This record gives sequence, structure tokens and C-alpha cells, in this order.
Amino acid sequence: MEKKWFVVYTRPNQELRVAKELSAIGITNYCPTTTIVKQYSDRRKKVIRPLLSSYVMVQLEENQRDQVFSCSGIIRYLFFLGKPAVVPAYEIDLMQDHLNGVYNDIKVTTFIVGQSHTITEGPFSGISGRVVQSDKTKVKLQLASLGMSITLKKQAA
Repeated sequence: MEKKWFVVYTRPNQELRVAKELSAIGITNYCPTTTIVKQYSDRRKKVIRPLLSSYVMVQLEENQRDQVFSCSGIIRYLFFLGKPAVVPAYEIDLMQDHLNGVYNDIKVTTFIVGQSHTITEGPFSGISGRVVQSDKTKVKLQLASLGMSITLKKQAA
């Protein structure tokens, strides 16, 4: 059976502790974090905070889902349409790359207004759009699947 990424809902402010406990019992997990600088009256301090409040992703086989409840702080699984929510592995990879600052630029020689283009790298990887506007430095794509337009900066080849 193949392992899938599930999302568990935790008690407030328990995400990092739950992730540490899950790692201790051998369950692969991911709790995306960000570092912020807090200003106190007498000092400034860097604090690591979870990016997604009350959520931790765990990688398990379907029949092993009950193992996570041996950790205190976990309330339940996140459900979508009556089934436990499953996050595709490529989305976890994209999130990790984005938070680590790994970006690869799109390199195409010409864009023609009206042509379809599929983004091959970066946070919008795999999404197709229609070229709406193109000039020397930028390309504007209309992404119908997301209901939005994005502007991409062209790189010199």
C-alpha cells in the first residue's frame, strides 16, 4: 500500500510539539514554519512560528492512520467531502521548495498573444494559461483554472 500525505488538526499552539512527537515515534511529518522577529520592550527575538495554524501534515498508509493519536495534542484528521483530506506529494514538495527559496525561472524565447502556455517550474508549475500581454521584460498569463492573471518576468537566456 502506498503512503499518502494526510492533514491532522492540532490543539492551538501545539503544532511544533506535535511534529516533534510524531518524529520521535517514527511518523514522517511536515509542519511548515516561518521565522519572525518579535519586538519586546527590552529586546528583539527571532521566533519560529508554524505557517499553518493548527495543522501538521503526516505521511502514512491508509491503514496506519490511527497511530497519530498516540501523540497528545492531535484532535482529528482534516476531512474533505467526507473523507480524510489527502495532499498530493508534489504540493508538499512545492511548499518545501517555496519556503526554502528554491525557484527556477521560465525560459522561453517568444510569447504570442493568444497562445497557450504551461508553466513548467515554480509555485504555479503545471498550470496552463493564455498569454494576454507580452513585452520585452514581462508576460501576463490568464490562468482560467485559478480564475486569475499573473505577470511573469522574462529572464535573459
